[in-house]
Amino acid sequence: MVRSLQRPESEVADTIRDTLLEHGDHYMHLADLKSYLEADQRLLELYANQSDWAKKAILNVAASGKFSSDRTIAEYAGEIWKAQPCPVS
Repeated sequence: MVRSLQRPESEVADTIRDTLLEHGDHYMHLADLKSYLEADQRLLELYANQSDWAKKAILNVAASGKFSSDRTIAEYAGEIWKAQPCPVS
C-alpha cells in the first residue's frame, strides 16, 4: 500500500492563512480579494445563462483584433532584439 505524501487540505489552508495573516502579505494577495470575489460572483451568474455567456464569449474573441502571441513575439524579436527568423526545414 502506498501512503499519500500530501497533507490534508485543512493543513494546506491553515498554512496559507498563517502565511498571509501572520507573516505578512508581501505580494498583496489579499489587497483585492473582495473585488475578486465580487467579479467571480458576476462570472458565475453570467455563466449560468449559457446564451448570454456564448454571446459575450463570441464578441470578446471578435473584438480581440490582431492580437496574437505569435505576432507579438515576432514583433518583439524583430523590432526590439533585431533577431531574424530562422527557417526550420
